[in-house]
Amino acid sequence: MSENIQSSEKKKFTISPQVTALLLALLLFLASGFLPNGFNSVDNAINQAFNILRLSAFLALIAAGQTLVIISGGEGIDLSAGAIVTIAVLFTYKFINGDNAMVLPVLFFVVACGAAIGLFNGLGIAYLKIPPFVMTLGMAGVVTGALLVVTRGLYDGKVAPIMTNVIARDLVWGIPGMLFLWIIFGVFMTILLERTRYGKQLFAIGVNRLTARLSGVRVDRMIVATYSIAGALAAFSGFILVGWLQNAGLLVGNQYLFPSIAAVAVGGTLLSGGKGSYFGTMAGAIVIQLITSLLTTMQLPEAIQQIVYGSILIVLLIVYGREKGIRL
Repeated sequence: MSENIQSSEKKKFTISPQVTALLLALLLFLASGFLPNGFNSVDNAINQAFNILRLSAFLALIAAGQTLVIISGGEGIDLSAGAIVTIAVLFTYKFINGDNAMVLPVLFFVVACGAAIGLFNGLGIAYLKIPPFVMTLGMAGVVTGALLVVTRGLYDGKVAPIMTNVIARDLVWGIPGMLFLWIIFGVFMTILLERTRYGKQLFAIGVNRLTARLSGVRVDRMIVATYSIAGALAAFSGFILVGWLQNAGLLVGNQYLFPSIAAVAVGGTLLSGGKGSYFGTMAGAIVIQLITSLLTTMQLPEAIQQIVYGSILIVLLIVYGREKGIRL
């Protein structure tokens, strides 16, 4: 009897991956203050915090579609996300060309392009039974190759002033406009996952696709819809990214691919599917961005940063692969 009570008490003292990620982010931020280029005043600390959150927001936006795909299970992962971000960045930069009136039409166009690429991914995975890793990697190659053929490495354009004013600058009380956009986007993603029929069915197919199918869920359609939404979200992220970079590049999206997967894992989303949240991804993005900033401040090469990202994924697979929380 006493053993059962003790075991039940142990189960109560757990920390969710999301809280763990936030605590880790806080520790990393405090640690950055002791570096040679760390903050030396309260105002400087606040400015650095806002800058970290701004950069984290872009990563979290790109990781949003990745979160949906990974929750869907079936070893789902979207390796075409970086290529979709790149094509969205180039189209946005070229077609807007500094004209505020073109912002909304181009936004709808690039999101539709992303959704179309995601649709092909979903159809190949759901109906042709191509493994997600192979299908999305192949699609990334197709998109990247097509961009190189069409642009021949040359591109021109200009960012619309309204995008710079909203995304790249501070709006109220020194708070970056990107953070307001991130909060709105986070609310949207949370409602999508936790308050809609789509979200409930997404978790269902992530836990067990056979059981979900027997329960009346159209699994193949859900897979196609999920990859389409993921493509649309990646394209939307590329559109927003232009407002911050105020430029474009043929490989700009690739640098966000691996960190976006790491952010999802750090946030506690099971890579086997069926469990996760966008709030966790947001916390994970902050952790990844803080690690990146620390490594950059320490002037470590890009190769070392990639080693760190890979190590994070391996460790989190060990920590979260079997446990629902970290036991105290």
